[in-house]
Amino acid sequence: MSLDRPIPQDPYRKLPEVPSFQVTSPDITDGGRLGKEFIHFSDGLGGGNLSPELSWSAFPEQTRSFVVSCFDPDAPTPSGFWHWTLVDLPVDTTTLARGIGMSDSGLPARAFHIRNDYGTSDYGGAAPPPGDFPHRYFFVVHAVDAPSLGVDRSASPAAVAFNLVFHTLARAIIVPEYSY
Repeated sequence: MSLDRPIPQDPYRKLPEVPSFQVTSPDITDGGRLGKEFIHFSDGLGGGNLSPELSWSAFPEQTRSFVVSCFDPDAPTPSGFWHWTLVDLPVDTTTLARGIGMSDSGLPARAFHIRNDYGTSDYGGAAPPPGDFPHRYFFVVHAVDAPSLGVDRSASPAAVAFNLVFHTLARAIIVPEYSY
């Protein structure tokens, strides 16, 4: 793979502008390198495949639920790669524990995972092609204007993202990187 490949634009700049709020994590930092525990375990990568702990605050008062996602716009596909989509988190959920993305078990009652681009309904860690440039992983918390986004478990991550365009009040983003 050529390291001269142009870096795609921030995918959220293509969407209607919304206010931002605060997302923090003891596990990941903006511009920092993802630790091995958050890397996919397939293909001999030896990662832990755990979702990082996330906490958020200062979201709009009108927020009724949250959607959390992780997207790699640098994947060698025209559509990037969806690693994680967690839908319909109740408004009183403002922290996700490390590893909560392993399954729907332990999630608040209405919340559920959408199938990621690995084909599983959970968090799928980073796994960029070896030798490729550092990939960016956009961990995003979307403040939603309704208690439910109105999608079911069969929705694709792209369908969830499309619905979010019409229901996002604000967005909090943290972007770590990873390469081999």
